[in-house]
Amino acid sequence: MAKQSLKRMKKKVREITSRKIPYPMEYRIKKLNQYLLGWCGYFALADTKSIFEDLDGWIRRRLRMCLWKNWKTSKTRIRNLIKLGVPEWKAYEWGNSRKGYWRISKSPILHRTLGNSYWSNQGLKSLQKRYEFLRHLS
Repeated sequence: MAKQSLKRMKKKVREITSRKIPYPMEYRIKKLNQYLLGWCGYFALADTKSIFEDLDGWIRRRLRMCLWKNWKTSKTRIRNLIKLGVPEWKAYEWGNSRKGYWRISKSPILHRTLGNSYWSNQGLKSLQKRYEFLRHLS
């Protein structure tokens, strides 16, 4: 797969998951699914499983960053982390963190609470699963 193709795809994903534009999460996921499933269908014949795995993780991290930004205040972050099953003391620790959005999106607490199952329940389609499905068809 050409570097230029990956660059264009990442640019488009960055536009959809931009922190500047306050899209609702459902809208972001819908737009991502539309774009990524078409993109995956085009590149499914390429033998690049590892690239699809990496992109899947990177996209989920972008979405975690957007969600953390949407929660805005530490009070909201703590409340939402507790709702997601994080122990209270851990929720206070991470909810009051001064780390940036991108750095927090890689934290172990968000990885566990906003993992693959969370995003699939929200409606996000996995690039890796789609790639494997399309590879079996061809």
